[in-house]
Amino acid sequence: MTKRTFVFLVLAILLIALPVYAQGGAAAPAAKNWAVPIGVGLGMGLAAGLAGLGQGRVAGSVAEALARNPGARDGIQLALFIGLAFIESLVLFTFVLLFISR
Repeated sequence: MTKRTFVFLVLAILLIALPVYAQGGAAAPAAKNWAVPIGVGLGMGLAAGLAGLGQGRVAGSVAEALARNPGARDGIQLALFIGLAFIESLVLFTFVLLFISR
C-alpha cells in the first residue's frame, strides 16, 4: 500500500465517521448512538483475536525454550504465566469497557 493510498483511506474513514458525532436538534437526546455498540464489538473482537495470536506465540516460544534448555523450566514457566496474565488482562480491560460504554 502506497503512502498516498493510506492517507486517502484514513481521510475517507474519518469523513465517513464525521456525521456520527454531529450535534443534533432538540429531539436528538432521545435517540441512541448506534456507533458505540458497533465500535465496542469491533474493539472486543480485535482485542480477543490479537490476544489469542499473542498467547499462541508465547506458548510456542515457551515450548521451544523448554526443548532447548529443560533445566531452566522454573524461570521459563514463571515468565510464561506473567506474560499470559498481562495479555489476558488487556482483553479483560476491553471487556470492562464494553459494559461501561453501554
